[in-house]
Amino acid sequence: MKQSTKLPLTSGGLSKRIIPCLDVKDGRTVKGVNFVDLRDAGDPVELAAQYAQQGADELVFLDITATHERRKTMIEMVKAVARQLNIPFTIGGGISEIADAEALLNAGADKISINSAAVRNPQLIEDLAKAFGVQFVVLAVDTKHIDGKNRVHLNGGRLMTELETEDWIKRAENLGAGEILLTSMDHDGTKQGFDCDLLDKINKMINIPIIASGGAGKIEHFTTVFQQAGVDAALAASVFHYGEILIPDLKQELKKHDIPVRL
Repeated sequence: MKQSTKLPLTSGGLSKRIIPCLDVKDGRTVKGVNFVDLRDAGDPVELAAQYAQQGADELVFLDITATHERRKTMIEMVKAVARQLNIPFTIGGGISEIADAEALLNAGADKISINSAAVRNPQLIEDLAKAFGVQFVVLAVDTKHIDGKNRVHLNGGRLMTELETEDWIKRAENLGAGEILLTSMDHDGTKQGFDCDLLDKINKMINIPIIASGGAGKIEHFTTVFQQAGVDAALAASVFHYGEILIPDLKQELKKHDIPVRL
């Protein structure tokens, strides 16, 4: 496995991270609404370089239509991104066994994200953690509030499970997940802010970092999620892609509120 020469994940272990997310289909970045009406948004390698220059702390790439036939496309993209970046990046989508993760990490990815495959085979979390170290394993969880409970959803949010989100995340931590990427489906796309209550609840239950996802619409939403939920990182897509929020402006505002960030 390659030795990473990239910047540390946090400065002194305290800095809050800002993470743009790029959805990738057939090697191109796409934007959509509720996983449909996908439109081309450019070359992911170029976008990645732009975000790194703007001051993003990490990047997440999600292969939204991942299959083994497309894995070769992702490997080439990972190699190209790794040549451009000096910040860590995570790849997710279609990783269901050790070999998938090994290929992506060897190509230059810093971390891998697993979601549906981990629910179907929880042993995968432990296997990946043992093979590569817990710091490489990000568990993505898509959650929705239904009948008074938070339910884990799979397949891009289309399939509800009987798993309660809190139970699943705690189990995943025990199995060796190094980080949780928690997306609130109720808040996703609303631009009304992150689900701070749920994020705060989960954060108090576990001892590994949480990346907040779903609901970012304004700079204030980032300030609020760091102050109220104490998360380690906040992720967003469209507000960055469309230039509604610029990362340097966001970080300056966070700094004004005494939230530690890497400038």
